[in-house]
Amino acid sequence: MRKVCVVVGSRANYSSIRSAMHAIKNHSDLLLQVVVGASALLDRYGAVVDLIEKDGFEVDAKLYMLVEGETPATMAKSTGVGLIELPTIFERLQPDIVITVGDRFETMATTLAAAYMNIAVAHTMGGEVTGTIDESIRHAITKFAHIHFPASVDAKNRIIKLGEEEDSVYLTGCPRIDLVADILRDDMDIGNIFGDGVGDNFSLDEQFLLVSQHPVTTEYGEGEKQITNTLDAVRDSGLPVVVLWPNADAGSEDISRGIRKFREKGMDDHMHFFKNLPTSTYIRLMQKTSCLVGNSSSGIREGAFIGTPVVNIGTRQDQRERGSNVINSEHDKASISAAIDVFLINSSAISRSKSVSISIESFSLIIYGISFLPNRVFLLSNKLLSTMYIAAPFLARKCGFFCRRLSLSG
Repeated sequence: MRKVCVVVGSRANYSSIRSAMHAIKNHSDLLLQVVVGASALLDRYGAVVDLIEKDGFEVDAKLYMLVEGETPATMAKSTGVGLIELPTIFERLQPDIVITVGDRFETMATTLAAAYMNIAVAHTMGGEVTGTIDESIRHAITKFAHIHFPASVDAKNRIIKLGEEEDSVYLTGCPRIDLVADILRDDMDIGNIFGDGVGDNFSLDEQFLLVSQHPVTTEYGEGEKQITNTLDAVRDSGLPVVVLWPNADAGSEDISRGIRKFREKGMDDHMHFFKNLPTSTYIRLMQKTSCLVGNSSSGIREGAFIGTPVVNIGTRQDQRERGSNVINSEHDKASISAAIDVFLINSSAISRSKSVSISIESFSLIIYGISFLPNRVFLLSNKLLSTMYIAAPFLARKCGFFCRRLSLSG
């Protein structure tokens, strides 16, 4: 039985790999190992570890690695702490393969530790461009990884151009879309979400805005001004607003301070603020909102599938592939307000995913696709074990369970 270790370091990490974790857990020839660290352990970022355990996963190790401060220096130090502690965990768990997700600083620590220990590294969502430090981390991880699971055709081609062997690159789509599809298939009402968080209550059956804005690490020190401009713009729309707390990247405290000051000035009428939301609640908010405002990749990935109107602010997602549901904006109030108005005036311009029914024709229009990653089996051997037909989400696909030998230098 092959041991597959998944390292989860944030709420975004978890939603990006959860469907694959379920598939690995349910496979008779694989043993899932789960390591949870960084912001995923901390209450102020929503204690994602509680959600992981609630979903039925056993956590094999916890890694406290975040250095307080949320500055570029503490982010570098947190990476170092992770690199010091992860080898001990890997030495105890003895995984055959480590799966690392995306492009965050804890992902870099995971990759370096596993690679130096001659443990095979599988990387999801590599090959994408964004124009920030995340892109540098993402491409660096690509060069350390042995198996690649990109989410789009463009990303797959870029990984190959970076020099990776084509037979180690599997175009799987984004696992986050699996999760979205499952949630939308279940036509549950969003219910009353206002028992958590702080702020005013309002009807989610009427128009409202959703704000999800994170720090841009290459623009450290600008976060407070940037979030203030965003909050001013959404307030001027006259609509109620759901606002989410930022992630743990350098500059997080700047955005948090901007939110606190905005509330202290009494400018938060018809706004409700959440430290964290269950993924299912967030997806249903994306489906119902008049517009998602901020710089979260969820607007570009999940938003393209759901049909969420998105105002993408600033450079955090610069150059990332996006659909027609996205309008780009500068970090100033006037630009943000103008972009919001485009969607409010043309509220019927975007087609929403009210039900989950996707044809082969429409599938090609979703940039990041429906993920086939849960249907890939990470059995590392020297021969093909089996080939079978499977029903991938929404599309009947013939899929081989591939195995490959990894020759790791000592």
